[in-house]
Amino acid sequence: MQSVMRTVRTALIQSRVGKNRSENLQNARKLIDEAKGLGARLVCLPECFNSPYGTKFFNEYAESIPNGPTSEMLSKAAQENQIYLVGGTFPEVEKNKYYNTCTVWGPEGKLLVKYRKMHLFDIDIPGGITFKESDVLSAGNELGTFLLDGVKVGLGVCYDLRFEELAKLYRLQGVEILVYPAAFNLTTGPLHFELLQKSRAIDNQVFVLAISPARGDQGYIAWGHSQITSPWGKVLGQAKEGEEIINVDLDLRECDQVRQQIPICAQRRKDIYDTVQVGK
Repeated sequence: MQSVMRTVRTALIQSRVGKNRSENLQNARKLIDEAKGLGARLVCLPECFNSPYGTKFFNEYAESIPNGPTSEMLSKAAQENQIYLVGGTFPEVEKNKYYNTCTVWGPEGKLLVKYRKMHLFDIDIPGGITFKESDVLSAGNELGTFLLDGVKVGLGVCYDLRFEELAKLYRLQGVEILVYPAAFNLTTGPLHFELLQKSRAIDNQVFVLAISPARGDQGYIAWGHSQITSPWGKVLGQAKEGEEIINVDLDLRECDQVRQQIPICAQRRKDIYDTVQVGK
């Protein structure tokens, strides 16, 4: 008997971001409408799509959720286009704490889930880049999932992509798609952005979507190259560095196939590791 066709037409929006929040939101809305015109059911925006990315900007652009102008735009865009909309991330403020937060909106315009970036980007690469999100931001401590026409989707943000443990928790919950709004930089992007996405996809036998802002020319400069990766580790679509929409049909049967053909499920690992003798 043939397996049932399970496809999700997906669009990643690699949008330009400037200092004017209203212009950023207007541009994002225009691109969301364009993505719907391409037939997308799942539309994803990049990390910090409504403001510049940087510790000096988080306080200035922070909003409450779901009452701010960014939430209002995302809700209307999802409802009017009848799509599932991953609202990239934007700075959130609650009880005098700031978060880098990803929101997801359903076809009725309702907030389905809110995920706060769990692993804050604190790095120091001599001659490369020094950045410390924890100077301003607080870390989230909850997973974020939602159902898209019966398909379970998990959320992470940028630096979260480096942590296999987080992806594995989602895989154990039955996730088939992982979405990471992610503004990698010009130091780590060329080396690791594609490689990490392939690793998370292969390790967990899921589709991985990573969405960057378009590359700018001031302040923190994003690598770009938003990407869709299959459970086999194949790159199905990849942007360049400018503003662009990637549009791909995800065939969820690939998750079923790779999991059957290359079984690495938790029970199989447990059966093996229970017999391993650990030296002292």
